[in-house]
Amino acid sequence: MPLALLVLALSAFAIGTTEFVIMGLLPDVARSLSVSIPSAGWLISGYALGVAIGAPIMAVATASLPRKRALLLLMGIFIVGNVLCAVATDYNFLMVARIITALCHGAFFGIGSVVAASLVPENKKASAVALMFTGLTLANVLGVPLGTALGQVAGWQMPFRVVAVFGVLSLIGLWRVMPGGQDEEKTDLRGEIVQLRNAGLWAALSTTMLFSAATFALFTYVAPLLEDVTHLSPQGITWTLFLIGLGLTVGNYIGGRLADWSLGTALTGIFLVLAIVSSIVRWTSPSLIPVEINLFLWAMVSFAAVPGLQVNVMIFGKAAPNLAATLNIGAFNLGNALGAWVGGSVISAGFGLQAVPLAAGVLALTAVLAMRVSLRLARDEVSACAVAVA
Repeated sequence: MPLALLVLALSAFAIGTTEFVIMGLLPDVARSLSVSIPSAGWLISGYALGVAIGAPIMAVATASLPRKRALLLLMGIFIVGNVLCAVATDYNFLMVARIITALCHGAFFGIGSVVAASLVPENKKASAVALMFTGLTLANVLGVPLGTALGQVAGWQMPFRVVAVFGVLSLIGLWRVMPGGQDEEKTDLRGEIVQLRNAGLWAALSTTMLFSAATFALFTYVAPLLEDVTHLSPQGITWTLFLIGLGLTVGNYIGGRLADWSLGTALTGIFLVLAIVSSIVRWTSPSLIPVEINLFLWAMVSFAAVPGLQVNVMIFGKAAPNLAATLNIGAFNLGNALGAWVGGSVISAGFGLQAVPLAAGVLALTAVLAMRVSLRLARDEVSACAVAVA
């Protein structure tokens, strides 16, 4: 595997860490900036909305650039955003800094995955893309718990300073080892936009969004839940986040196998199980061992859906692969924002932190409905093609 792939993986690690690390530091940020937990949760929603809105905009803005130059530009934006986060002492300033950081996210992963596949022979393309996204997995396993521990000891701004350094290293790596001019072909944006009229694609994107909302309604407020309900120490929260990261990794592997077996059945089953394990957190959260087991299973089930959701969008978006991939990342992050908002609304309404898992369970059930619509449209599309051929 080319060295450039390792640089892309390092970039993915940095981007994933800066997105998710604030979840473990939510109580610290709220206390430092003198805001409520739901208000601090909007820092996660703001980032997610920045990705959702910025992904297609940045994809269009960088479409005319060589891909190496586009990646350098996007990583430069990422570094600036993290530096601003690292010096923020005001809630509004931090919100703006998070949104600036988010602008690079969707387009970087979209362009980066195409570049990763172009660096290797045909029979290694899937492995190359998987290696790049390993950085995102490691961000959950290592970056988030280590960043949380660092932030608890040295202040919540410190992880963003470290991530900015990782960003600089990634920028240097992209400049030095990424082949230049390997793909000067321009993206046919007009042709891809025409293909986005497919109703099945939007049903698949809606499924992604609702799944992500179900996951992040709980994930956003897991640190406050562990602190206030389970009464875990900051160190205990860090170890729990590490455990969750392991669950996400195991689930991602299992989910790929399940999606290969039967996509529709696998996703429907996963959403139903997610609704159950999310809701059960409501009753296990006061007890340490039960909630640790529960959260590991919840994390495993959550990420078991990710490979299948990607395939689900690819089925409908095969005629517009670049925009479909970018929009799917946007859908994930729009769901992140929706989930954080739902969780925060539940808390603000006076139902308390223990009601958040129940809200997450309800969102998982709505994802089941969206998945059924997506499957129905897929069957109709296959039937229409069969009639046309006949």
